[in-house]
Amino acid sequence: MRRKILFIINSLTGGGAERVMATLLRHSEGWRERFEIELALLDNEPQAYAVPDWVTVHRLDCGFSLARSALRLRRLVGRIRPDATLSFLTRANVANAYAMRGRGRPWIISERVNTSAHLGNDAAGKFGRMLVRYTYPKASAVIAVSHGVADDLVHNFAVPVARVTAIANPVDVDFIARRATEPPPIAVDGRYVAAMGRLVENKNFAMLIDAFAASGVAGKLVIGGDGPLRGALEAQIARLGLQSRVILAGFLENPFPLVAGARYFVLPSNAEGFPNGLVEAMATGVAVVSTNCLSGPSEILAEAAREDISGVTRAKHGILVPCNDAAAMAGAMRSLEDKTVREHYATAALNRARAFAPENAARRYWRVIEQALDGPQPGHAN
Repeated sequence: MRRKILFIINSLTGGGAERVMATLLRHSEGWRERFEIELALLDNEPQAYAVPDWVTVHRLDCGFSLARSALRLRRLVGRIRPDATLSFLTRANVANAYAMRGRGRPWIISERVNTSAHLGNDAAGKFGRMLVRYTYPKASAVIAVSHGVADDLVHNFAVPVARVTAIANPVDVDFIARRATEPPPIAVDGRYVAAMGRLVENKNFAMLIDAFAASGVAGKLVIGGDGPLRGALEAQIARLGLQSRVILAGFLENPFPLVAGARYFVLPSNAEGFPNGLVEAMATGVAVVSTNCLSGPSEILAEAAREDISGVTRAKHGILVPCNDAAAMAGAMRSLEDKTVREHYATAALNRARAFAPENAARRYWRVIEQALDGPQPGHAN
C-alpha cells in the first residue's frame, strides 16, 4: 500500500517558493510507485505554475488568514490522513505544525528565507518570531534553502541542528535555456545590464541604481519586477537624470530572454533565503555579480560561507561585493566590462548552475521524507 504525502503551500501564484514547489512535484514522478502525492493550497489565487495531473490538489481558500489556514488544514489532515506532510513558507509551516499536532506522524517544514532578516521588528514581526520559535523546533525535520538559513534557525530559533538539512533550490537549466530562446518581453536598444526582483527594501535596487550611475559603464540598466518601492525608485532615477538609461520593466512572466541578452546580471540584495534569480540568470549563460548577503550568494558563487568572504572578491563562479556598498558594486560592474573577464564568468556561471539540477534536489527532499517516516518522531507539536 502506498503511503500518502501531503505537500502544503500558500498558493502557486508567481514567486520563487511557488516555482520551486511546482518543480519539486514535477520531478517526483519516480516516487509515485511508493507514495500517493497530494498538495494543499491554502489560498485561492491565480495559479502561475502547473503541477502534474497525478497530484491530487486540495484548495482550502483560507483568504490569507493564519487562523483559517491552521483550522482548515487540520480538518483536511484529519480527513485524508497523510502519513507525512511537508510545507513551504512561514504561514504554511505554522499551519502544518497545528494540523499535525498530536497525530504521531512526521511533519516537515521548509524555510525559504533568512528568518531573522525576513521578519521585521514591528509587532507583526515579533509575533512571527514567537510563532517560529514555538513551532519550528518541534518539526520532525527542517529543510533550509541554504547553510546560512540553516545556521540562523539553529542559533536564533532553537531548531535542533540534527534535524536541519540544507537543500538548495532546484534550477532547471534546460527549461530556462528553452524559455530564453523565446522573444524578449520588452525591446531594449543597445547594450544593457539586467537585474530582477521585487521592488522592496531588502532587494536594494536603490543601491544598484546609485552604483550604475557611479560606474560610468555605457548602455542601460533594466530591472524586472514590481513592488511598493516603484515610485521611490522612479523618483531616484529622475533625480539622477537617468530616465533614458534605467528601465523599470515591471513583472515579466518570462524574463529569461531579457537576462540572456544582457552583458551581465546584478543581484544587489541586503538579504535572501536562496537567490533563485541569481542561479536562474547563471543558467542563461551570463556573468553575475552579487552582494555577499545573507544567505546564499557566497555558497553559490564561492562555495564558501559568507563570513569567509570579505571585500570585493572575484570568486570561482562570479563576483561578490559587500552589502549596501555602491562604490564596490560600481567597481565590480566596471570589471565585467572587460570582455575576457565577462566571458570567463559567463562560462563559469553556466557550469555552476548545472549543480542545482531539479533531479538532485528532488532526490534529497525525498530522502528527508523517507528518513522522517522511518525514524522516531521527536518533533510532535504538543
